[in-house]
Amino acid sequence: MTIRRLILLSAWFLTCITSSVMAQNYRIKSGDTILIEVSEDTTLNRELLVTPGGMITFPPVGQVRASGRTLKQIESALSTALRPNFAETPNVFVSLRALRPRIPREPPLPEETMTVYVTGEMNTPGALQVRLKTSLLQLVAAAGGPTRFAATNRIQLRRADPKTGQERLYQFDIEQVLKGRGSAPAFLVKEGDVLIVPERRLFE
Repeated sequence: MTIRRLILLSAWFLTCITSSVMAQNYRIKSGDTILIEVSEDTTLNRELLVTPGGMITFPPVGQVRASGRTLKQIESALSTALRPNFAETPNVFVSLRALRPRIPREPPLPEETMTVYVTGEMNTPGALQVRLKTSLLQLVAAAGGPTRFAATNRIQLRRADPKTGQERLYQFDIEQVLKGRGSAPAFLVKEGDVLIVPERRLFE
């Protein structure tokens, strides 16, 4: 036997041992499939699916809890349950046949957004896509904040009623907004709102 083949055989042997140890320590979950073998009566051998309630139904004894138990613990429980049907305690072997199938996660739903408009002395003016329930303070931040030429004490937000087309005007002081004062920070913008930040006057 070559050294390379010996190394491969050793690696395979270690993998088998590791897998066996992991399987013995694994605690069964709902959806797993296990194989039950009874040495004294092979007609009892069968594969069973662990139900959502964590149980298996083994005809000679009825329902037995499997979820949360190791393979050895299930073996012990089945041996004890089968004991009255045999002259001596039967030898029961339980192995893991398949793990419960993984349910792919559904991709998250895209967040609903709306278009609002920022014009004037803001660092990033233009049409902005923002999430629903965006506050005025968040809109100011999304637009990059006011420039040094902004008349921060008299910004305007214009809102048109979608049913009547009538325009409503709101006026704010950005400095107060940024400091979190008054009701302005909690003011929520709506689809189509236009935020206007005028240029500061000469001696303003």
